[in-house]
Amino acid sequence: MTRPATEPLPPHPTLRGSAPADPATKSQAHRSHADTLPTSGSIRRRLTVQLVGSAAFLAALLFFIVLVFTRDVSQQTHDSILEASATSIMDSATVRADAVTVDIPYAALSMLGNVSDDRVFYRVRLDGAILTGYGDLPEPNARPRQGKPQFETRGYQDDSIRMVTLSRRISVAGRLSELTITVAQTREGQASQLADLTRTALHIGVGFFLIAACLAIWTAQSNVRPLDELAGAVSRRGPQDLRPVHRPVPSEMVPLVSSLNRFIDRLRLSLSRSEDFIAEAAHRVRTPLATVRTQAEITLRRVERAENRASLREMIRAIDESSRAAGQLLDHAMVSFRTDTLAREPVDLAALCHDLLERLTPLADLKDIALHSDLAQCPPLSGDPILIQNAVRNLLDNAIKYSPAECNIRVVLREEQSAEGTRLRLSIMDEAGGFPSDDTDALTARFVRGSNAGGTIGSGLGLTIVREVVEAHGGHLEITPRPATLPNERHGSCVSLYFPCQP
Repeated sequence: MTRPATEPLPPHPTLRGSAPADPATKSQAHRSHADTLPTSGSIRRRLTVQLVGSAAFLAALLFFIVLVFTRDVSQQTHDSILEASATSIMDSATVRADAVTVDIPYAALSMLGNVSDDRVFYRVRLDGAILTGYGDLPEPNARPRQGKPQFETRGYQDDSIRMVTLSRRISVAGRLSELTITVAQTREGQASQLADLTRTALHIGVGFFLIAACLAIWTAQSNVRPLDELAGAVSRRGPQDLRPVHRPVPSEMVPLVSSLNRFIDRLRLSLSRSEDFIAEAAHRVRTPLATVRTQAEITLRRVERAENRASLREMIRAIDESSRAAGQLLDHAMVSFRTDTLAREPVDLAALCHDLLERLTPLADLKDIALHSDLAQCPPLSGDPILIQNAVRNLLDNAIKYSPAECNIRVVLREEQSAEGTRLRLSIMDEAGGFPSDDTDALTARFVRGSNAGGTIGSGLGLTIVREVVEAHGGHLEITPRPATLPNERHGSCVSLYFPCQP
């Protein structure tokens, strides 16, 4: 039976083990692992860039089409007014007394003045002789055809002008003469109008691009959203949720979801086989080793020769080491398997420790080791009871195995406050002499044993299992030396498990 402790728990020095693990450590590790995966770019970004690029190209094309169209319309409108003005002057020409008379109509020039404030020029010639107007107006590059207007853009008096030339044959004094009318206007008003049309076309192009870009971004987001929703639905699943994915997805994603479901089926089958293998291996390995050890002990009692007895003792020791190593290897495999699919339920840590102490008391009595407990009433811990029991049993088993005869082992459970919040501290203190090295962190590595473990059967996996279990529950392991506080007490070590209390 256990006896209540009479000694208070000694203060713990500063943590020298691994840092406290955040409850989100495992998810952060998954995210960091995902961040290291090779990527070929973002589908959303690629689709957005392609759609926005297409929108920019179409907007530029629309701008040039509108610009060219408005320029052509503006030019045709201006040319039509010039032609109407020249035609009006041509219609006003009459033949009187074998002479050509031209009365410039007011409307012929006023219609050009109404369009803009540009200057207007004209010239009337008969068979090359100037009848009226500006004689220095540029000559047309080619002789105009009868009844067909000829438009040209030329330079005149340091200005750019647009001019039209009309030609018609009339009868003067019984012979045919050619009457040529030229009307010209400066292009400042037209240039201003074209600038306004250019700005309008630019506004249309920019507006089209902005609308098309917004639609492109919305299209990219809406097309990638099913993939994001599928990824979110899968990532929100618990570690034991291996159901097939039945979420509605676009037809293009059906092969991906089908492959994912087949992978989940294979994973579920593999995990089930691994769990069955671990349970079967534990039985298949431990039972034959126990049988061989029993037969070796029986044989040892019958053998009288000293050398044969020594050989049998070595055999029994090797069997014990093999059994211990096989058992802890299987325990480690079980811990690795269960931490990947951690099942959480309320665990009464005080009741769990009390039950383990009851079970291990006969083993401790064989070495006259007294097991003391000081288990305070604490809130339940959310975790896997099998893993936590395995970790605490490994610590108690180590303490009993390495402690000398006629000593004490104390188990203390406390609830305390820390910078991270409320936590539970389970400490197991022994009188095994402590660890000779200050580097206690290395003792939690796989197959690492202290230099004082010589002659004691062990595999170097006990503390590794404990560390992995406590870190899987968001806590951490601390190993510190424990000085002797009573006259007949030996110094030893204190191994503490820290578990965060669930809100």
